[in-house]
Amino acid sequence: MNYREFIADKTRDCAVVAHRGIWRHAPENSLSAIQRAIEAGYDVVEIDIRRSADGGLFLLHDETLERMAGLDQRSESLASNDLAVLRLRDRDGGEGNAFTLEKLPSLAEVFELTRSRIFLHLDVKEREVIPDVIALAKAMGVEQEVDFWASLKSEKDLGWIGKTILPHDVLFLAKTRLNVPGAATQLALLHDLSPGVCEIYFDRLEELSALKDLTRKTGMALWVNTLDSVACADFTDTAALADPDAVWGRLIDAGISVIQTDEAAALKSYLAARRA
Repeated sequence: MNYREFIADKTRDCAVVAHRGIWRHAPENSLSAIQRAIEAGYDVVEIDIRRSADGGLFLLHDETLERMAGLDQRSESLASNDLAVLRLRDRDGGEGNAFTLEKLPSLAEVFELTRSRIFLHLDVKEREVIPDVIALAKAMGVEQEVDFWASLKSEKDLGWIGKTILPHDVLFLAKTRLNVPGAATQLALLHDLSPGVCEIYFDRLEELSALKDLTRKTGMALWVNTLDSVACADFTDTAALADPDAVWGRLIDAGISVIQTDEAAALKSYLAARRA
């Protein structure tokens, strides 16, 4: 089963997306953090991607290497050979975490590790880098195991997505906000595109009712982040640990079928308990 088929499968349980790998036991966005997500049996692992000065693709969230590698430079300012030898700080980095033996991984190394083992949510930090990432995924034969996402706010966005991503037959994830002044425009664009999955933002759970017709007609899956820093309407990981029914349970009951979290183990355990 490829990623698109997995997302479209109406019989599956809510998918668990491990944010930056299992970073509490290894450096975030590291091969070890991803390996732990694979071993734990999660469905998807989210990783962040940036480019080097010579066009290499590496895993890094921040604009600079300071937090994770102790170097106050952008990845785009260094050659691939220089990036590949950088050691990563443990967990989520910063001065409070020691350096490990883990090196900053290339995207090619990640594709080799994850091939046929776990799906990848690719957070490509600069939109213009997406064509290079698609090319690498296709060259390595993993294009059916990854997704690409972009905001869908305007006709220009729709045109760019249609030209740059959709012709390659990869899973596209739209990012749509129901809690902004331009929500009606975003909804109209979402209806025009009808992607397989949509990352949705809202202020009230009731706002999801605006998507009922679209999800019923197209089978589009809904994706929500419960990460404390970006969660909607207080549906946070911290709140879910205290009362999973009130957070993860309510989201699932409202039609959410993909949840990205920093508490993947707790979410997986909760889903097992719901099935029992």
